[in-house]
Amino acid sequence: MEKDDTVVHSPGLMGGISILMKSLFGLLVSRVELAALELSEVRNHVIELLACFGIAILAVWFAIAYGTMTIVALAWEDMGWKILLIMFVVFLIIAAVLVAKGLALLKQDKLGFPATMKELKNDRDMLL
Repeated sequence: MEKDDTVVHSPGLMGGISILMKSLFGLLVSRVELAALELSEVRNHVIELLACFGIAILAVWFAIAYGTMTIVALAWEDMGWKILLIMFVVFLIIAAVLVAKGLALLKQDKLGFPATMKELKNDRDMLL
């Protein structure tokens, strides 16, 4: 019987550092790929959102303009200039409600990178 005299050597310090650097580079590349994928999804959602809001804003402007002119014309004889002040307050309240709703939507993190951020947090926790 022949004896196998081969001895398995550990890679040493430089080999270990090399393997670690390759692993970290692979991890970095996978995270960048994940972020790029999520960015393309977010970009598509943002474009769709902007198109919807653009058309909606145009329609709302026409509705507001015609509705306001109708209300002012109908109430002018009874209220005079006070109807303009009332309309100002009404639109100010509507604007405040819409801004609050928009901020609430932004806080839901629909435009963020949830999977990428989760993986980066996991990586940080694993390395520390």
